Amino acid sequence: MIVFVSGGARSGKSDVAEQCVLQAAQGGSCYYIATADVLDEEMAARVERHKATRGASWITLEAPLAIDDALAQIPEGAAVLLDCLTLWASQVRYASELTDAEGQGVLESAVRMARSHRQHLVLVSNDLNEDLLPNDKETWRYLGFLQSLHCWLAAEADSVLEVVCGLAVEWKRKEPVC
Repeated sequence: MIVFVSGGARSGKSDVAEQCVLQAAQGGSCYYIATADVLDEEMAARVERHKATRGASWITLEAPLAIDDALAQIPEGAAVLLDCLTLWASQVRYASELTDAEGQGVLESAVRMARSHRQHLVLVSNDLNEDLLPNDKETWRYLGFLQSLHCWLAAEADSVLEVVCGLAVEWKRKEPVC
């Protein structure tokens, strides 16, 4: 099962996604693929706060770029949260040698792998088009890349949730999710 959870910044996406994973795990281990690259004290504090909130039942794998490699380390049938696609996409564009097409290929490979391993994969991303519009070409290019990932993922996912004010609105469902 592939679930795509999107919404504006600080909308409650991660909380909704964590609940989906906990429910799918049915008391078993939950896996968290963290795409953040911790570069400063503020981000380190945020990461520690999130880890403490999730608790000890979560197994964290850090994968700022190689999300497909991280998924390969997780057992078949496991419940997995990938948080977040927004940070991962920025690292594909600005901290790697990957082209946008190669980055999309990594995402597609990860989703195929999750399906073949019968993993319950929940992917979180920010809908940055709900924020103020940028006025520079590079930000528009990044948003174009991110939105192309979102469109592909929404088409591929079994369920698509948008989180608004902590509430999940289900836009697509192939079977019950959360």
